[in-house]
Amino acid sequence: MAKATAVKLLSFTLPNKIGQLAAMAELLGKADVNVMAIRAAEAGSNADCVLAVKNAAKAKKALTPLGVEVKEMDALCIEMPNKAGRLEKVAKKLAAAGVNVHSAWGTAYTGKTASCIFVTSDDKKALAALKK
Repeated sequence: MAKATAVKLLSFTLPNKIGQLAAMAELLGKADVNVMAIRAAEAGSNADCVLAVKNAAKAKKALTPLGVEVKEMDALCIEMPNKAGRLEKVAKKLAAAGVNVHSAWGTAYTGKTASCIFVTSDDKKALAALKK
């Protein structure tokens, strides 16, 4: 039904100005850091950024020239068929297991699979619930 994988998220704030996304992407690219998912949103004079990466330490080091404080957190990447009702099934399994979802974001724009990032109250319980 759904495949869940533990991932590391990096969150930080950049100035909300032209070229910041390009500067961040250049630093990560030069360091050979693969960004598996990105969420960035305007927050007044800043932009809040969250990245899912395979190598958090390498990514944090690569972002050093930006002079930002990078926070690291655990999350889950949940892959499911790109079909109506699949998100509902995942959400109900998490709720039944007593897992609170603090944030979720993803895409299923094209293709057969949707990939969503979930920050939960208990990743271990979430993983166990999704295996059932």
